[in-house]
Amino acid sequence: MAYELSGKIKLIQDPQTFESGFTKREMVVTVEDGKYPQEIALEFVQDKIALLDALQPGQEVKVSFDLRGREYKGRYFNNLQGWRVDVLSGDGDGGNSGETHYPEPSDFDDGDIPF
Repeated sequence: MAYELSGKIKLIQDPQTFESGFTKREMVVTVEDGKYPQEIALEFVQDKIALLDALQPGQEVKVSFDLRGREYKGRYFNNLQGWRVDVLSGDGDGGNSGETHYPEPSDFDDGDIPF
């Protein structure tokens, strides 16, 4: 199941590698939800942890994620597993947004048009 959320990065944890070779990294995003903002923890695994390398707390992001659930010893757990991050704005480098920006017609003057 694919979902999206938008908010401000509060925290990016260091990667964790387990004996099995499994690697994960978590990020917390604060989502404005009326009177009570929500702090949502998202998990990035294996090759997707690299998506967090260029990000910094304070940046506004849109995160695409899947909802995962499993049972372990009679208990049930849910994870939000991120697979894409688009920077919307913030204190980061600004040039690494993951979004494609196309020029607007107003970006050109008559000297830029080849015909």
